[in-house]
Amino acid sequence: MNQVIIRCMSFFAIAMGVSFAYAQQAPDGNAHPESQIVSGNADQVVNPFGQPIALGLSTEEKAAFADEVDLSPLETSTVFHNGRVKILTTLAEETVSRLTGKNKLFDLIVEQNPDGTTKSVEKIKYDPMFTMFDIMIDPIYYLDRPVLGINYLPLRQAILYEYEQDPRNEGANFNREGWLKTGMVSPRMADLYIEAAFAKYESSEPFRAAVGRLDQSKNLFLNAVVNLNLVAPANADDPWKHLGSLASNTPAREAATRLTLAWRASDAEGVNLAAQELADALAQINPETQQAASPKLEAIYNKAHAFEIGLWVYLLSLVALILAFGTGRKWLAMLGVVLLFIAIGFHGFGFTLRSLIAERFAIQNQFESMTGISFFAALVGAGLMLWKKQWLFGAAAAGTGFLILITATTTGIPGETIEREAAILNTSVLLKYHVTTVLTSYGLITLGFIVSLFYLGTYYSAKFLRGEAPALATGALSTIDDGSPKKPMGVQRTLKDLDTATMTILQLAFWTLGVGTLLGAWWADHSWGRWWAFDPKETWALVTWIVYLIVIHVRFMNLKDRGLTTAWLSVAGFIVMLWTYFGVNLLLPGLHAYA
Repeated sequence: MNQVIIRCMSFFAIAMGVSFAYAQQAPDGNAHPESQIVSGNADQVVNPFGQPIALGLSTEEKAAFADEVDLSPLETSTVFHNGRVKILTTLAEETVSRLTGKNKLFDLIVEQNPDGTTKSVEKIKYDPMFTMFDIMIDPIYYLDRPVLGINYLPLRQAILYEYEQDPRNEGANFNREGWLKTGMVSPRMADLYIEAAFAKYESSEPFRAAVGRLDQSKNLFLNAVVNLNLVAPANADDPWKHLGSLASNTPAREAATRLTLAWRASDAEGVNLAAQELADALAQINPETQQAASPKLEAIYNKAHAFEIGLWVYLLSLVALILAFGTGRKWLAMLGVVLLFIAIGFHGFGFTLRSLIAERFAIQNQFESMTGISFFAALVGAGLMLWKKQWLFGAAAAGTGFLILITATTTGIPGETIEREAAILNTSVLLKYHVTTVLTSYGLITLGFIVSLFYLGTYYSAKFLRGEAPALATGALSTIDDGSPKKPMGVQRTLKDLDTATMTILQLAFWTLGVGTLLGAWWADHSWGRWWAFDPKETWALVTWIVYLIVIHVRFMNLKDRGLTTAWLSVAGFIVMLWTYFGVNLLLPGLHAYA
C-alpha cells in the first residue's frame, strides 16, 4: 500500500509542477475566443483542498458516499471561467464533459459468483458537481479508472495495446473489450503510454488531433482545481481571484478546509454542512459584482435540457402526423399538432434562456445557429400549417426540428457551452438581422428538403412498388377540418399537394436568402469596409441562392414532370446549403471562419 501511495504522490507532484497556461486575452477581428480549459497556471495556485492523499475507498463505498452528499447550496455560486461569470453547476458539467465526453461519469459495481464468473453489473452514475469536487479532493481514486474520454478508436486501441505489452501489468485482471466499450482510458494509462502510442502513428493527422484532445483532458484532470476563481473583485473591471488566494483564516477558506476534512473522512453530513457554509461565505464577498447575468436562469437552463426534450417531442409529432397521413385519422393529426407546439415551446424556452444567460441573441456559433435554424424553421412550418390549413407543413416542421436538434446535441458541434463572441460579431446591430434572416432561409431550405423527400417517397413507391398505385387512404393529406366533406386523394392529388407545398416553402427560402445575402453585404461594408470580396462564404451563399433561382425558373419550362424535377433540385439545393453552412466554415479559410 505504501508503494502505491508513493507512486500516486509522485504522479501528482510531477504533474502539478507543469505549467498549463491558457491566455485570457480578448480576441480581435474574426478570431473566435480561445476556449480556456484551465484558467491559469497550476504552479501559481494554492490548492485550498491540500495535497492529495490515498483514501482507499472501494467503488461501493464511493457510491454510498456520493448518494449522501448534497452540494446543492453551491450550485448557483458564481465562478469566473472561460471569459465569463457562470455558476458552479455549469463549470462542473463542462468539466465532466471535457474529461469524459459524456454528461456524467459512471462507475461499475461488479458482483461475482463463487467460481469467479460475473453475477451482476450495476452501473453507477455520479452527479457532475460531486465528480468535479471528488476529482479535486480525492484524485488518486481515479488514477486507474476510466475517466478520460477518447472518441477516436485507433488511439484508444493503441493505448490499451501498450498497456497490455507492459511487463508491469502482467497478471492484471484486465478486460480489453470492457475498456474499449467505455470509450475512455485511465489517467495513468494516458500518462504512461501516450508517447509510445503517438510515436507509432504521429504521421496521422486524426491521430495527432486525438492525442491533443487527450492531453487537454489529462491536464484538466490534474489541474481542475485551478478553475476555482470564486472570489469576486471589488470592482467589475478587476480580475476574479482563486479560492486559494484567500487567507487561511477567512470564512471561505475555513469552510473549504472543513469540507476537505469531512470529504476525506467520508462524513457526508459534515460535507453538506461545510458546503452550505462555503456557499454562504462566498456570497458575502463583494456580492454586488459576483452575480452572473442570471444565476437562477442558468441553473434552470442546466436542469431543463429543453433542447433534448424538445427534439424527442418533435419526433413524436412527426410520427403522429405521418400516421395521420396514412390512415386519415383526425385524432392522430390533432395529437401531432399538439405535440408540435409543445416541442416548439421547449425549443423556444431553451433558446430564450440561452440568449438571456449569454446576454446576446444566441445565434453566434455553430451550435447556436443550429438551434436557431431549427427554431425558426419550426415556427415558419407551424405558421404555414395554420395559414394553408394543411398538416403537411407541421410534419415538415417537426422533421426539421428533430433532425437539426439531434445533430446539434449529439455530435459534438462546436459552441455547445455558452462562451464569448468573436469581436467582429459585435460591430453592428445589422448582424442580428443578417444572421437571423440567413438562418431562417436555411431552415426553410430544410423544410423544403423534407417535403421533397415526402414527394420522392410517394412518387417512387407508386412507380416501383405498386405499379399503378391505388388511391391513398381518405384524408391522407387532408386539410384542417372546415366542415367540408373529404374526398379520396389518389397519388396524383397527393403529389400535387406535395409539389405545391414544396414550391411555397422554396419560394420563401429564395426571397429570404436573397434578402439575408444583401443584409450581409451591407454589414460587411459596415464592419470590413467593403460590400463584396468573393470570400468563400460569400461566394457559396451566392451559389446557394442561384440554385433556388434555377428552381424558380424551372417552373416556367416545358418539362415532362416539373414536380419531380423540383423535388430533386430541392435535394441538390439542400446539399449545397449544407456545404455553405458547414463545409465553408470548417474547411475553407476566410473571413467567416468564426461562424
